[in-house]
Amino acid sequence: METLWFWLVSVMVAIYVVMDGFDFGAGILHLVVAKTNEERRQVLGAIGPLWDGNEVWLLAGGGSLFLAFPKVLASGFSGFYLAMWLVVWSLMLRGISIEFRSHVQDGLWRHFWDATFAVSSVVLPVLLGAALGNVLRGVPLDGTGYFSMPLWTDFQLGPQPGVLDWYTVLIGVFALVTVTAHGALFLAWKTEGPVHLRAKRLAPRLWLLVLVVWVAASAATARVNPAILHNLPGAPLAWVAILLYLAGLGLVFLGLGRERFLLAFLGSGAFILGLLAASAACVYPVMLKSTLNPAFDLTALNASVGGHGLRTGLVWWLFGFPIALGYVAFLFRFHRGKVSAAEEGEGY
Repeated sequence: METLWFWLVSVMVAIYVVMDGFDFGAGILHLVVAKTNEERRQVLGAIGPLWDGNEVWLLAGGGSLFLAFPKVLASGFSGFYLAMWLVVWSLMLRGISIEFRSHVQDGLWRHFWDATFAVSSVVLPVLLGAALGNVLRGVPLDGTGYFSMPLWTDFQLGPQPGVLDWYTVLIGVFALVTVTAHGALFLAWKTEGPVHLRAKRLAPRLWLLVLVVWVAASAATARVNPAILHNLPGAPLAWVAILLYLAGLGLVFLGLGRERFLLAFLGSGAFILGLLAASAACVYPVMLKSTLNPAFDLTALNASVGGHGLRTGLVWWLFGFPIALGYVAFLFRFHRGKVSAAEEGEGY
């Protein structure tokens, strides 16, 4: 049951990254691909019906982590306290900027919220990518199950690292580049006119950059946590995930070459899902790795609640998860087709 919940939590976090990733990417790119107020409203119209629903997956992943592995959640939130607050503020500012920019028909007001939207969209994937880097690298977890970390020290690895070092920053940059490329494909698929043309031109360049940073991040991960490569031969799910992200990468370039942007966008989602699934399979059962002593690791086996809680939670998960998936499918179906900018006074 602990293994099942490890994968349920991992799946929901991966879905969040794929779903919120494309609207992060749209936010990062909207000052580049959209030059006029109408074009920026078109970008906001593309993600408008979807962005707040996408963030439900973050709540679902966090709630599932609290239900199944409260020790991991408690330890992570206390150790990453400052970083978590930066994430929360970035999420709030991003949502506020989307909702507020069109409330006042003034150029300065709109430029301020457009800049806020772009900056918060950049900060979030960097922080969340750095969080993944900390999970892969390890944290100074002691025998009490807790740890404390400054935001940064000397940017070097060691038993007492900061939240940000050269490795976690590299993973943050990889996350930033990947969601930006993911968002470019979404905009190329959902928009038309100048926004579509600019996103279409940017997407191949961004995906070539993803390849370069991916190779660098993979090599760095193998150096920082050699156990990942050691665990790979005995993790069949990791091989399935590797095939998934390689197939997704192939679909990205196939879709770009044929200008079938929905196919490329689906391939991008498969790439992200496969990459996260392979990482989870190679670190299992460790959920928080200790840089002080492997005996202090928090794992799916020593950090879970009792069997009764896991079984009860599974009943509710089996009820709620299909509803959430159905809601996402309904949104994409209902809002299918290209998006045009709304008229003034009609939302985004």
